[in-house]
Amino acid sequence: MERKGGIMKRASIFIMSLAFCLALTGMVLAQEDVQKHPSCKYCGMSREHFVHSRVYIEYDDGSTVATCSIHCAALDLALNFDRTPKSIQVGDYNSRGLIDAEKASWVIGGGKMGVMTKRAKWAFEKREDADAFIKENGGTVITFDEAMKAAYEDMYADTKMIREKRKMMKQKTMEHKHQ
Repeated sequence: MERKGGIMKRASIFIMSLAFCLALTGMVLAQEDVQKHPSCKYCGMSREHFVHSRVYIEYDDGSTVATCSIHCAALDLALNFDRTPKSIQVGDYNSRGLIDAEKASWVIGGGKMGVMTKRAKWAFEKREDADAFIKENGGTVITFDEAMKAAYEDMYADTKMIREKRKMMKQKTMEHKHQ
């Protein structure tokens, strides 16, 4: 009897260790896109810093594009309308792993500032995570198509905001150099 309990205990430890290793491997693989594309093609921002909002697009011709946000992904999709996306993945807000953008539960708006946008757009693998985010920060659950449509609708105001922020940063840098 004692022998059977020892075997069960070792088997449980082995299974838990295996599960941990698989989860760790999944996280490492999920971050592989960040190592391959450390900065956003359009704005130059660190994709590692914005791993929770990054987007990774694979086109049917085998090419890939990596951005920091849905804002910059919308730019790429607009500029490459002759290429068809094979897959679009996005960083899950909570786990930071890549998930299918079309299957994600998206949250628009709320009290948290978005990445490259005034009106935030966050992706969640699980609907209950999106609901918990809304409970804490506000916002509304939408689909990927609605999130992309909102990214295009917000493009002018967001680009203007980014331009103004960069101008202010440049001025601060120039003032600091003259001191």
